[in-house]
Amino acid sequence: MESSRAELIGRMARACPQDGRIEPFNGLFLARASAPMPPVYSVAQPCFCVIAQGRKAMHLGDKTHHYDAQNFLLSCLELPASFQVLEASLERPYLGLRLNLDPVLIGSILVEIGTAAPATGKTQAVEVSPLDSALLDAVLRMVRLIDSPGDANFLLPLLKREIVYRLLKGEQGKRLRRMMFLGGHSHRIARAAEKIAREFSQTLRVEELARECGMSVSGFHQHFKAITALSPLQFQKQVRLQEARRLLLGQNLDAATAGYRVGYDDASHFTREYKRFFGAPPMRDVEQLRAASAI
Repeated sequence: MESSRAELIGRMARACPQDGRIEPFNGLFLARASAPMPPVYSVAQPCFCVIAQGRKAMHLGDKTHHYDAQNFLLSCLELPASFQVLEASLERPYLGLRLNLDPVLIGSILVEIGTAAPATGKTQAVEVSPLDSALLDAVLRMVRLIDSPGDANFLLPLLKREIVYRLLKGEQGKRLRRMMFLGGHSHRIARAAEKIAREFSQTLRVEELARECGMSVSGFHQHFKAITALSPLQFQKQVRLQEARRLLLGQNLDAATAGYRVGYDDASHFTREYKRFFGAPPMRDVEQLRAASAI
């Protein structure tokens, strides 16, 4: 595994020679950082994350998941979270990889291997597990394709299938199956979370969501937080604020307009919640982000 890790570091460093992120293939991202970084807020897609060098944390609600070259992170839901590079330097830059997971692909592999998981119980949406030699080898072969783009059209889909297959057969397989496809609390909460994220600007009707999940309001709250690490209201709030930040940066909107676009009728309320979450009022936060990106 050490020789595989060394090759992975070398290939990722060549593919991503400067700090930042690239997408060599659709749904495959490589990132590099030469120093520790403050948290970066985003709505995380279902994904498989591997670190070749350095250390990183995913902050979700009141929980933090740390991962490094020996441990991968698997996220099974679309979640508002923040990611933070904890260990990086010029001599040993952080080098990370993210592969977005396609539920259709996972479903087709589940049908082929004929594996089922229990249909009840709660399962966390994010977990960290040791990276074994088989998964590391598949990731390395995927990164090698960056230098052989002519082979990628044929081999990349096969490697994605292999990685999903190994995830389903490994330590996190039951969790991945339960979260994405089967009944029980996890599947119902996943559908509710997707609806909140999709309709984030609308008034949150917890009673309606609980009824659709076949749960009491108190039971829905309990199961939602156990799986996502956030209450339904916190989940919606974080999605709203991250979308507002994207609008402020990408469309040059003023704070009141951005707040209104994401569901806030009161501009002062929006500004207070934005400052509480990001640490600065909207326009100052955007100025700081633009200044940092210009360095």
